[in-house]
Amino acid sequence: MTWQRCFHLVPLHLDAGEALPTEAGEVLRQGEDLGRWVQSVRLGWDQLTTMQQWMCEHVLGIQPASEDEKPKPRRTQADKWAMNYEAAKQYYEREGHLQIPRKHVETITVGGDGENQQERQHKLGAWVSNQRSRAATLTPERAEQLSTIGMRWT
Repeated sequence: MTWQRCFHLVPLHLDAGEALPTEAGEVLRQGEDLGRWVQSVRLGWDQLTTMQQWMCEHVLGIQPASEDEKPKPRRTQADKWAMNYEAAKQYYEREGHLQIPRKHVETITVGGDGENQQERQHKLGAWVSNQRSRAATLTPERAEQLSTIGMRWT
């Protein structure tokens, strides 16, 4: 219902000589945020029906968002755990233990070679402390991984 309502409001906006809104909050008409709608259509292009895609493209001149415009996918909890584990492993290899001060921040380099590399900071002291306090709920694989790099559980 909202989709159809906005689809009919955008041409009214365009017929008034205004530009196609592309940012949320840019144009409000009859209580609808047309910029947010256009943005959601562009970013969610693959979720539209073929007819909706055709109507947006040919009637309103809306194009799908390019890959550069799409937000990066969020990291999963498993990805976050793996990165923190890599930071813990790096710390252990350098220091020889995991008796880390709670406020310690570890910087690791992630990504491929050259330009794709990024430095990321991890609040490693807090993470290790949290793993100790959650030892009973960790999977056996994760507990074993941490034990292998010198985790003292008490």
